[in-house]
Amino acid sequence: MSRSEELFERALRVIPGGVNSPVRAFRAVGGTPRFIARGEGAYVEDVDGHRYVDFVQSWGALLFGHARTEIVDAAVTAAERGTSFGAPTEAEVLLAERIAGMVPSIEQVRLVSSGTEACMSAIRLARGATGRSKVVKFEGCYHGHADGLLAKAGSGVATFGLPGSAGVTGGAAGDTIVLAYNDREAVRDVLRAIGDEVAAVILEPVAANMGVVLPEAGFLEGVRAVTAEHGALLIFDEVITGFRLARGGAQERFGITPDLTTLGKVMGGGFPCAAFGGRADLMQHLAPVGPVYQAGTLSGNPVAVAAGLAALDLIDREDPYEGLLDRSARLAGGLGEAFESAGIAAAIPRSESLFSVFFAAGPIRTYDQARAADHERFARFFHAMLDRGIFLPPSGYEAWFLSAAHGDAEIDRTIQAAAEAARELG
Repeated sequence: MSRSEELFERALRVIPGGVNSPVRAFRAVGGTPRFIARGEGAYVEDVDGHRYVDFVQSWGALLFGHARTEIVDAAVTAAERGTSFGAPTEAEVLLAERIAGMVPSIEQVRLVSSGTEACMSAIRLARGATGRSKVVKFEGCYHGHADGLLAKAGSGVATFGLPGSAGVTGGAAGDTIVLAYNDREAVRDVLRAIGDEVAAVILEPVAANMGVVLPEAGFLEGVRAVTAEHGALLIFDEVITGFRLARGGAQERFGITPDLTTLGKVMGGGFPCAAFGGRADLMQHLAPVGPVYQAGTLSGNPVAVAAGLAALDLIDREDPYEGLLDRSARLAGGLGEAFESAGIAAAIPRSESLFSVFFAAGPIRTYDQARAADHERFARFFHAMLDRGIFLPPSGYEAWFLSAAHGDAEIDRTIQAAAEAARELG
């Protein structure tokens, strides 16, 4: 029995499903999850000593790879001064100033500890600022596990959402309207019908939680226009795309400014740090200056804030985006050639360094199309790559993440492994 298998057996006795976040359990691909002992740059090593090129990168949080020296040193130095105070620190101000200077939509920002917290709080703020109750989201977009956002589509364009998880009540999901991603006409229809009830439309500007699904031409522009027309707020969930697609996130990349933005992943440098922000007049509705309550003992935690500042400093110092774009384009192209040579239909939607693989003819524009892909084939591909030392996200519904630590050698190795795996699958 491997050390990972032994640990998983022990974990199953004391942790539900043996993991602390469901996708880690390998249920979508089968087999035993690998327990990671350490990470360095583009690589992780499991407890059995196997070393892998890592395309999970803490689900996109590690723009500069594992254990980047500047980020680790900043966190250690901060921890030596104290791990939590429950009082303001200068570093919080510095991080807020840095975020406001980088993200086009943000004039003021509130720090929190997770993307779930950021999205939950942004929705509450939108309702408090507008005095409206309904929220529009899109099928396949994930905004954390707050009850009201774990909703699935009901029948009919303007039918309110149904609970998407046990434990979510009909009342919690009933104020959420779930539409198909990329269907701007459906958004227009809903807002024309009940626009005076809709507080906000929340979306991932590039969907990355059903696999990567790109916004069609005119979709984001159409949503921006119709929300402004009806007085609903537009919330960009940039927990994944923020600081990854560009210095200022997807909103900089596409030239569209939302009313509110949620951030996470990269801004924590591998530590639990997230934020939501937007126009000052909206943010002034938050306590202690306004009536919308939001709080958190570990919000602005000094260790996480120090790591986040170091990560954003590295962005300005090294400007990693052109290199990431070049390497991701080469990797996606090499994967496509490998599948084509093996006679396997595959779609590889990509936005900058964010992409995923669907075993389907494509293109993939909606959650229904993402679900229709051959996920059993993805599971076999996952294990074929794992056997060759390549660690992929263990689900066909997840994005692949490059870091600045992935060099030509890692890209070449991955393409070669994919060619071998594709021939094995074919």
